[in-house]
Order: sequence, then C-alpha cells, then structure tokens
Amino acid sequence: MNAEYLLINIIILLGPLALSFDKRVHFYTYWPKLLPALLSVMIPFIIWDIVVTDRHWFFNEAYTLPIRFFNLPIGEWLFFITVPYACIFTWEVLASYFSNQRFYFSHRWQAALALLIMLSGAGFLIIGKEYTGIVSLVFGFLFILDILLRTKIFQQSRFYYFSALLFLMMFIFNGYLTARPIVLYQAQYQLDFRIITIPIEDFFYGFALVFLVLIIYEKLKGVHDE
Repeated sequence: MNAEYLLINIIILLGPLALSFDKRVHFYTYWPKLLPALLSVMIPFIIWDIVVTDRHWFFNEAYTLPIRFFNLPIGEWLFFITVPYACIFTWEVLASYFSNQRFYFSHRWQAALALLIMLSGAGFLIIGKEYTGIVSLVFGFLFILDILLRTKIFQQSRFYYFSALLFLMMFIFNGYLTARPIVLYQAQYQLDFRIITIPIEDFFYGFALVFLVLIIYEKLKGVHDE
C-alpha cells in the first residue's frame, strides 16, 4: 500500500496529540516553545535528507505516495514533525509523573566526548562511510551545543529514562520501516552493521534529530540555572 508511510506517521502522532490536553501534562501549553524548535531543526535535517536521498538511502515506491517534494515523499516530510512531537511529549510526561534528579557531569568530559565522536566522524568520511561520518559529526555537535546553551539535558536523570524509551520506540517503528522495507540503504556509505534490519547509524540519526529539538526546546523554555 503506497500510503503506508503516511499512515505510520499518523499512528505515531495520534496518541501524543490526543493526550496533549491531559490536565497533569497540559502539553498543549508548550506548543509555542515546541513549534520553533521543531521548525529550526526540521530545516537542516530536510536539507540533509534531500542531498543524500537516492545516494545513502531510497524510498520504496510501493509503500510511499507518488507525490514528492524535492524527491521526498510526504511521509518523510511528516516524519520530522510527528517523531519529535511524540518524543518531546514523552519528555514532558516523564517530568510530570516522575521525579527528576540532577547530577554533576563535567563539561570538560562532555567536550572531550564530543571531540572524540566528531573526530571519529571525520575519519569515517575520509574512508567513504558518508552516512556514518555525517551522523557522527552531528551527534557529537549536540554535546557542544548543550554546553553552549546551558540546557544541561545530560545532567538530568529523566534524560536517561527518556533515551531508553526513545531507543525502544525507534526499534519498533524504524524496525518496521526497514523490515518492510519502506526505506532502503546503500551499504557502501555506512558500516553496514544492523540491529536486526536497522542500520546502527539510524539510531544515532534518530537520537540526533530528537536531542537537537530537545536542546532548543529546553532553551526556549528557559528553566535552567546558569
């Protein structure tokens, strides 16, 4: 069914959108902060997607609508809205229903980790593993941005619960996308190491997308101490 990718996006969004008006979470009140975060991250990720589609990955015409914008199916455009929305909703649910502890995490160690990841990314680019290299550079950048914006997401206990839930959600939905397969890959541009059918790079891509939205969203909320 060529509307399948579109339907997956609707399924992802349906529950979080319906529960956004829950009295305890009242997620709808955060929409003015979430919208600019979503849009500011969507733009560079869409550009990235446009540049590498039909090189790093392809969209199976059997499961995507024929209408495309800049060679991307409608489902792919919606992906950059539905997935971050559902994930940031989950972030706020954790804040509303569970305690959130802070712990010290040295910025020096965080910067060193970022540098290591980004140097690894540069190395992957040199040997032609473009998808691995780009996603490593972007993922490493997140640690630097968290320091610069002082959002301190890595110092919050809920971040690690959130990351575990995010991994589970990616395992389910991305697993479906790659097993069907709705998305196909050129193995030469990645390590070609997969968790069942999911390229390892896809997990870092998903984390990078969501964490970048989260960092900007938390900065816009302005709830963190200096």
